[in-house]
Amino acid sequence: MGTFHISCRIENHVHRDRSICISKMLVDTGSEYTWIPASKLETIGVVREKKDLQFVMANGQCITRSVGFAVLRVERAFTIDEVVFAEPGDLVLLGARTLEGLNLVVDASRKKLVAAGPHPAA
Repeated sequence: MGTFHISCRIENHVHRDRSICISKMLVDTGSEYTWIPASKLETIGVVREKKDLQFVMANGQCITRSVGFAVLRVERAFTIDEVVFAEPGDLVLLGARTLEGLNLVVDASRKKLVAAGPHPAA
């Protein structure tokens, strides 16, 4: 399928005027969660709501991270979701739960996100 990156705006879900733009997020349908650098989330005041959650990485390594809530925007689509406070060395990922909330799917041939539907009848 290949990989591709998108641009995403992250907003504090309480104070919507506090936001950041991440210009290069890897779209990863294999990741359940969206991973955002902790320093970026802290800059806009996203709070660590769930602490010490364990995640099993693709290589089998088990790591512990915190999770908070944020509004995520990709072009005109937006959703609120749990986001992982990524530490240095972690990838910045747009995960499957966020994609579902955005109602977007991967168009593998064009390496872009497209509306999931429903599509109007022809």
